[in-house]
Amino acid sequence: MLNAQGRKSRPHDAGADDGTIETFSGHRGLVHEEPLLFEQDQQGRSGVDLPEVPRHKTRLGGMERKAPIGLPGLSEPQVVRHFVRLSQTNYAIDAGIYPLGSCTMKHNPRLNEKMARMPGLGDLHPLQPVSTVQGALALIESLADWLRTLTGMPAVAMSPAAGAQGELCGLMAIRAALTAAGDPRKKVLVPESAHGTNPATAVQCGYAVEAIPSTDDGRMDLAALEAALGPDVAAIMLTNPNTCGLFERDIVKVAELVHKAGAYFYCDGANFNAIVGRVRPGDLGIDAMHINLHKTFSTPHGGGGPGSGPVVFSEPLAPFVPVPYIRHDSAGFHLVERQDDAEEEGIHSFGRLKGFHGQMGMFIRALTYMLSHGGDGLRQVAEDAVLNANYLLASLQDVLSPAYDGPCMHEALFDDSFLKDSGVETLDFAKAMIDEGFHPMTIYFPLVVHGALLIEPTETESKETLDRFIATMRALAQAATGEGDKTRFTAAPRLAPRRRLDETQAARKPRLRWQPETAPAEAAE
Repeated sequence: MLNAQGRKSRPHDAGADDGTIETFSGHRGLVHEEPLLFEQDQQGRSGVDLPEVPRHKTRLGGMERKAPIGLPGLSEPQVVRHFVRLSQTNYAIDAGIYPLGSCTMKHNPRLNEKMARMPGLGDLHPLQPVSTVQGALALIESLADWLRTLTGMPAVAMSPAAGAQGELCGLMAIRAALTAAGDPRKKVLVPESAHGTNPATAVQCGYAVEAIPSTDDGRMDLAALEAALGPDVAAIMLTNPNTCGLFERDIVKVAELVHKAGAYFYCDGANFNAIVGRVRPGDLGIDAMHINLHKTFSTPHGGGGPGSGPVVFSEPLAPFVPVPYIRHDSAGFHLVERQDDAEEEGIHSFGRLKGFHGQMGMFIRALTYMLSHGGDGLRQVAEDAVLNANYLLASLQDVLSPAYDGPCMHEALFDDSFLKDSGVETLDFAKAMIDEGFHPMTIYFPLVVHGALLIEPTETESKETLDRFIATMRALAQAATGEGDKTRFTAAPRLAPRRRLDETQAARKPRLRWQPETAPAEAAE
């Protein structure tokens, strides 16, 4: 059925019936079927009234634009309504629980946003003279002091823009330290359950990667690690808590073995939210660790950024931090921005990693979060995150299938064995959650678990929210395994603004630019 604009009233495949009423407009109550801005284009329409531009002799040398610029002509109400309508079809942390495992999609307090927009902070420019940004540098140094204290590490590089760049920073410092010692090693060890950026970072730094398998309890195989260590190993890159949501119990022994082999211990700190205030990574023997401020300390996360990934360093790696870094003396705060100046201070920096000194807006938000909670509050963050995850695990373990025995840390991991012989796949189960009003959890990751469902509730979700989520998951599990309602899952989502997309083709052949439909050419006379 097509409406007056030639659109399907419900954007689903022909023949699929979800029992909803077809509408002439294509809208479903308050959920509007919204065309693209370019499809609403009306030549000459504008939301502003600009004065005529005085005519001057051109200085473009024949490079004047000869065709329309390609932007749509729209009134102000059209623009506002378009983006409001789009926002109604988007899931957000402000709308409900966001249970993505490994991503830590936690609440962003509005106080953080207010602080980041304060005059004198929100209008800073990275090229201002250092004398005019003393307060900003003091703020960065205060945040750095919190990070050093929470991790028990003596040095921190604040410039990395995100976790992956933090990994790069850490490995480049390790490479610089080994090079300075005349010990150019060639291999980095990475557990099979690691984040994909870990091996990618090692390769970017010129290292060969050797995978270390996991044991049946979801932790790194210590015997395999010991066998792999040798004079050619530069470092190990280990996530703790790991991507299975488990604490690596042998981490102190890991550090001892790695250091005995003359290598360095890099820790992926993406899951620091589970242990902040409870465990200091420096006490575990870690040499370098990035911290995702946009995960642990609540700054905005998702959509490609902005992120922030400071890296803390142990005493042996502290002399190899990147420039710029902050120094404080009787004359105030200043930035050491040149490698030559760093050398005079005994810092053998590997150079500049980023154009400027980190993400100022993220620094403000993270420090606001820290000051709001205090040391005891940050400890409670970790405790509540772990409590919520274990509440989910205990409440669902009889209907879903836990990947490993025993309690978890900040995220609960299940496999797809509970769906065996149901005809329902992990992806189908996740898509059915959309019809229930929930964003799906992370699926098919970590790769060491078949059909993984990784759920991270974070510390900010109430028991009432968790109970609604648990009840929904139990009902879906019963429908898939007890009632045999396969179509409910394979056809999902049926109630979303769009039905299930071919995500593989969307990734391989994305349509990144709108093209107007062209009328068919008239037949030659």
